Amino acid sequence: MSPGLRLQGGVFSVLALACALAFVLAWVTVGLDGSSLAPMDELWLAAALIAVLGMPHGALDAVFARKLLGVKGLLGWAAFSLAYVGLAALVVALWALEPTLFLCGFLLVSALHFGGDLPARTVWVTRALYGGVIIVLPALMHAHELQRLLGMVAGPASAAVVTPVLAQMALPWLGATVVAGVLLALTSRLAALELTALAAVAVSAPPLLSFTVYFCAMHSPRHILRTLGSFPASELRQTLAMALWPTLAVFVVLTALVATAALGWQSIGTSAQTWVMQVVFVGLAALTLPHVVLLERARRAGLPLP
Repeated sequence: MSPGLRLQGGVFSVLALACALAFVLAWVTVGLDGSSLAPMDELWLAAALIAVLGMPHGALDAVFARKLLGVKGLLGWAAFSLAYVGLAALVVALWALEPTLFLCGFLLVSALHFGGDLPARTVWVTRALYGGVIIVLPALMHAHELQRLLGMVAGPASAAVVTPVLAQMALPWLGATVVAGVLLALTSRLAALELTALAAVAVSAPPLLSFTVYFCAMHSPRHILRTLGSFPASELRQTLAMALWPTLAVFVVLTALVATAALGWQSIGTSAQTWVMQVVFVGLAALTLPHVVLLERARRAGLPLP
C-alpha cells in the first residue's frame, strides 16, 4: 500500500473512531439517540459533503473509458455518454416502477462495490463483510431511523420489507466482522483498523452520518488515490482534465435538483427532506450501475484499476 493510501486509511480510521466515541459518550452521559443536528440540517450537510467529496470519484470513469474502450472524438464521447446515461436512467425507472426491487438491488450492488476498498489480496469473505458493514450494521442500534431514511428513498412499504431483514442480519454480521477483523490483522493491521473503525461508526452513529463519513473519507478518496496512482506522473494532468467535465456536470445537475427542494418543494407534492434524500441516493444508485459495470470490465481486461 502506498504512503498516500496509508495516510488516507489512517485519517479515515481516526475520524470514524472519534465520531463513534462521541456518540457512545453522548448515549452514556445524556442519553442522546441520534444526531444533535436537526434532521433537515443533518441532511443538507450530508448532501453537500456527498456531492462535493463523494460523487466526483465517479468522474474518473471517463479516464477508464478512454483506456479501456478507446473512446475519442465527439461522436465517440457522445455514444459513451448516451450509454452511461442510459444505464443510469434504467435505475431511475426501476426506482419509479419497482421500488422494493430497486432498494434491494441498490444495497446489494453497493455492498459488493464497497468491498473493493480493502487491499486486493484480501479474501472475498472479508471483502463481502466489509462491504456490508455500512449497510447492515446501522440496523443494530438505529433500525427505526434507518427505516425512516430508506422510506424516504424508496417508500415506506419498501423500507418496511427491507429494514427488518437488515435488523435480523445485524448481530450475526457484527460477530462475523469481529472475527474477520482479527484474522485480517494477521496480514494487514491497517486494513483491520479500517474495518474496526467502519464497524464502530456504523453501529454507534446515526445511519446518514455514518454513511457520509464512510463515503467521503474512505470510499471516494481511496478510489481517487488508487486511480491516480495507476497512471504515470506524465499523464496525471490529462487524467484530471478529463475528469473535470463530468464532475462539473454532476455537480450542476445535483445543485439544480437540490435547489428545487430548497425553493419550492411544495409544488412537487413531497417534503424537502424526502426530495433531497431521493435526489442524493437515487442519484447515487443511478450512477453506481454504469460505474460498477465499467470498473468490472476494466478489471477483466487486466487494467491496473482500483
